[in-house]
Parts: sequence; C-alpha cells; structure tokens
Amino acid sequence: MSSYVAFIRGINVGGNTLVPMKQLAEVCTHTGCRNVRTFLNSGNVLFESQQTEEELRVELGTALREATGKEIGVIVRSTADLERIVGGNPFTGAVPSQVGVLLVAGPVVQEIIREFVVPGREQVVIGKREVYIHYPDGMGRSKLKMPLSLRVGTMRNISTLKKLVRLSGKN
Repeated sequence: MSSYVAFIRGINVGGNTLVPMKQLAEVCTHTGCRNVRTFLNSGNVLFESQQTEEELRVELGTALREATGKEIGVIVRSTADLERIVGGNPFTGAVPSQVGVLLVAGPVVQEIIREFVVPGREQVVIGKREVYIHYPDGMGRSKLKMPLSLRVGTMRNISTLKKLVRLSGKN
C-alpha cells in the first residue's frame, strides 16, 4: 500500500461544479482507496492504494464523471513526491500564500517557460511535473497567462501542500 494525495481540479470554486467532500470521499472509497480523508473544500484527498498514480488518475476521473456527469480533472501524487515538491520550493523567502504550485499529470519541459506571458512581477520556475509561481502581488491580481497545454493542471498554494505532507504522516 502506498500513500497518495489526489488533487481534484475545479470543484467547489465559482459555484460551477459542486462536489461535497463526503461524496468525494465516497467516490474514492468506491474505487478501492483506503483510509480516505479529505482536506479543505477544494478537492484534496489523502488515501492509500496499491494502484499506480496513473491508474488512480484515470479511475478517479472516470468515477467522478459517473458521479457528477461532468469531466473533472484529477492529478495524483504519492506523498513521497509531494514531499519532494514542497522541499523543492524555489521561493522559500516568499509569503507562502503567494506561492502557487501548478500540478500536472506529465513531465513539464523547461522550454515551456517561453510560452508564459508575465506582464507583472510574477516569477515562474519549472519543476519535474509541476510549475512553481511566485505571485508577489497576490494570485487574484495576477495577469499572468499560462500556456494552454498546462491549463489541464491544478494549482495549490505551498501552504496547502505543506499541510498535506504533514497530514500524510511525512515530516
């Protein structure tokens, strides 16, 4: 059994796709995940499974579509990988709520940095399967435009990721 966190994209924000956390936990349990716990109302689920990240991503996405009738993106990370992501934060001196981490399913190539449009003071650093973004003026005020290929990912601030690492039993 491995420990994972699933990041569900675009639920419970803006009133478009509402999924109660109890329902989300039930969907995860129905797919065979064990020790399922949710964190915050924005679609963070901690659990254990014998499946791979990719198997979980596909299976949870299918189960959510069946439960809601909508396509809902899912990104899955092992808790070990989540710990690496938190430890690799290049903006350690920044206010944690101003550091976003865009999580995507596959590798992010370094060259994609050229496709970002950064009209403000934001800073972007490419990771392995994540992109770190420092929003010194706050995420809500940012005019930063991401490449279309990354819009399938989901963003969490570094504070949330640190809490998920702690909840997972790491650190």
